[in-house]
Amino acid sequence: MNSGAWHRFGRSFAIQRRVIFALIMREIITRYGRNNIGFAWLFAEPMLFTIGITVLWSVAKENAGGHHINIIAFAITSYTTVLMWRNTIGNCTHAVVPNQSLLFHRNVKIIDFFFARIILEISGVTFSTAVLFLALLITGLIPPPADVLTMIGGWILLAWYSIAMGLLIGALCQYDELVERIWHPLAYFQLPVSGAFAMASWLPTPLRKVVLLFPAANCAEIVRDGYFGDAIKSYYDAGYVATICLVLTWLGLLAVRGAARRLA
Repeated sequence: MNSGAWHRFGRSFAIQRRVIFALIMREIITRYGRNNIGFAWLFAEPMLFTIGITVLWSVAKENAGGHHINIIAFAITSYTTVLMWRNTIGNCTHAVVPNQSLLFHRNVKIIDFFFARIILEISGVTFSTAVLFLALLITGLIPPPADVLTMIGGWILLAWYSIAMGLLIGALCQYDELVERIWHPLAYFQLPVSGAFAMASWLPTPLRKVVLLFPAANCAEIVRDGYFGDAIKSYYDAGYVATICLVLTWLGLLAVRGAARRLA
């Protein structure tokens, strides 16, 4: 690629970066407004959900007994993975219609709507999770993780899966609104096989094989493996998850391109 091509690419990238940033700011103001704590709800909302689930699971363990792991750490490493893919994909289902009038601007593309919401959701969940971990580590309620890099790797794979599925489901919603109606109940049905409520090692072998067909369950196992280390037995296949995410990304980009042509 010659210098002229690099210059054009850099100019185009800078334009789209400004477009996405403007869409993110518009989304924040539209969704959270300027009152109360405003855009801080982006981080506070997933944090409150996670704290609530953590308290419930802690009470349940005290009343019923359970496995010899820190239940607070288990709750955070589990439920935050659900928030990541569910919030990201769910908010992509209605990313285009509220912003469709903006397509009259030449530099605004449909994929920008998806990227703006994806960045918002992933940033919110990631920041709130990091703050919770830091606060609980400082207070001594949870021990430090065994392998931070493995945790980050699992989180990145989960983010990739969320991005790919967000593009795919969000674009398919532009073909038929029935997709949006179907996805929301499917998201709830996916919870039992998401790896959020039970480790793969707790499941019987036939059920474990079924659960690990879902990328989200593998990602949750990787995150927990990085946190608990040798204290637990983890089952996952990172190569399988990366392959599925690659295929989903390709399908998602094709669907976005098709949706853009339909609207054009």
